[in-house]
Amino acid sequence: MVSENKTHWFTRIENMHPYQTMMYLGMVGSGLIFSFLLVAFLLSQATFSFFNPLYFPKFFVVSSFVLLLSAYTASQIVPQYCLDQTVKVRQYLWATLLLGLGFTGFQLLGWKELADNGINFQGLPSGSFLYVLSGIHIVHLVGAMVFAGKLIYKVRACEKDHVRNLIFLSNPFDKMVFRLFATYWKFMDLIWIILFFTLIWVI
Repeated sequence: MVSENKTHWFTRIENMHPYQTMMYLGMVGSGLIFSFLLVAFLLSQATFSFFNPLYFPKFFVVSSFVLLLSAYTASQIVPQYCLDQTVKVRQYLWATLLLGLGFTGFQLLGWKELADNGINFQGLPSGSFLYVLSGIHIVHLVGAMVFAGKLIYKVRACEKDHVRNLIFLSNPFDKMVFRLFATYWKFMDLIWIILFFTLIWVI
């Protein structure tokens, strides 16, 4: 029985599309990177925070609410695709992209708050990690936003051609791409929420 389960598990991996395999491996790698950095931050904070308490930017709080809202818009993309609602797919993609840009903007304002409170990248190790953790997260999210832009362009092009739109809405590959995008976006949301509550708890 155990052997059958193992075979089934390996068979599912082998049957995955290469894009799925690459994305899931990338998510595992990203999770490990953030885990190592978070542990390093906690160690540095334990050493330095008693003498130098850190300031937590208010804009980081605002950006977290924006990102949570983007998780909702991202979760609506695949259901609307399955309902053949091309216009709504494009609208939710735009909403997700704009919320991602808003999140990035608030994060940059959060960096300014840190700098205004004397916490610079070259300062205390615990302070530097705030920039590193949020900065690496922004880099990951920017990649997703660029991809969202490509998807918007593709959906917009299909809307102008009824035949192309019909093929687009019935293509399993396109559905998989939207599903992967939504999964990755929600994964990055989860990463930030974990970072956010950890930082709130520690600082």
